Amino acid sequence: MNPTGKDYVGSDALYADVQRTLRLCAEMNNGYHTEAEVRDCLRAITRSEVPDDVRVFTPLNINYGPGVTFGRDCFLNFGCTLLAIGGITIGDGAFIGPHCVLATEYHPEDPAKRHQLLTKPIVIGAGAWLGADVKVLAGVTIGENAIVAAGSVVTKDVPANTVVAGTPAKVIRKVKQ
Repeated sequence: MNPTGKDYVGSDALYADVQRTLRLCAEMNNGYHTEAEVRDCLRAITRSEVPDDVRVFTPLNINYGPGVTFGRDCFLNFGCTLLAIGGITIGDGAFIGPHCVLATEYHPEDPAKRHQLLTKPIVIGAGAWLGADVKVLAGVTIGENAIVAAGSVVTKDVPANTVVAGTPAKVIRKVKQ
């Protein structure tokens, strides 16, 4: 067991859940659906409640639905990918720009162990804003009201009320109030 997350190696049950999620996402992403229909799809994908004020522009790709929790009044733009086996929490009022990737999963550097799947959760704080094409890696928490500039790769926690940018993302200033 990985002390900071979970190890997964060849779990048939996990693979079945991933396949179920991929099928449901394909159905959600195929054709036009109203906002209410997308939320209903998300409820089936996550097997949990999705608030009625959540807005998602499809396509949205998720590999493990039960790992995703949506807060109230959050928004995900087109083309996002959630690799969620480690768990993703999207806080109230969070904005996630187009083509963002939230990846809770990674592999060991050691080639002999590289087929292991390791995970750490991602938390997007209330009111946080991820610009277009942001990548958030396993184990990262984005603080409340933080802004992540477009194109950034976030490898470490982002303090609340700060703006970060770059690869890897670094604090550049406080959010203007």
